[in-house]
Amino acid sequence: MKRLVLVLLASCAVSVAVAADPAAPVNEIMREAVKGWAEDAQTGEDYFSEARLQRIYSQDFAKAYREAAKFPAYDEGDSPFDYDVIVSGQDSCSIKDLNVSAGPDVEGKSDVAVTFDNTHCLGERAADWKPSELHFLVIEEAGHPVIDDIVRPNGVGSLKAELQGIASQGAGEQ
Repeated sequence: MKRLVLVLLASCAVSVAVAADPAAPVNEIMREAVKGWAEDAQTGEDYFSEARLQRIYSQDFAKAYREAAKFPAYDEGDSPFDYDVIVSGQDSCSIKDLNVSAGPDVEGKSDVAVTFDNTHCLGERAADWKPSELHFLVIEEAGHPVIDDIVRPNGVGSLKAELQGIASQGAGEQ
């Protein structure tokens, strides 16, 4: 009987550890990016579909996205972006050499670093070429890891700040 209780407790501990994996929502988004930019690309679920906004993004991020989405980039669109925010462009090669690495939790946030090569098909690259890099800031809400921001290096910065800027600018133009 004691052995059964220990096995059950160990199983619960493993389940909790898996459920709290900060890389889980990031892996979901990156799987979508890989699928969307594959040579035989298939239309998938938007990175910011309502289902995903409710499930894998923080309430604050989802609010910022919904406010910015009131001002779509194109007349016939529903996205505030005119580019793919994950690959940081409108054109990309298929994604190769994807690496997702969750950092430690620091003050309630985990930095999940992502690197990938999405320029391999664009010809010769500079000698100082480096893979594309993103940092997903993941927090826990309601016991689940959720993406609170996506930070793009090289001066591009916070996606949440970009969303807030779009919403602010759009509201000012009305």
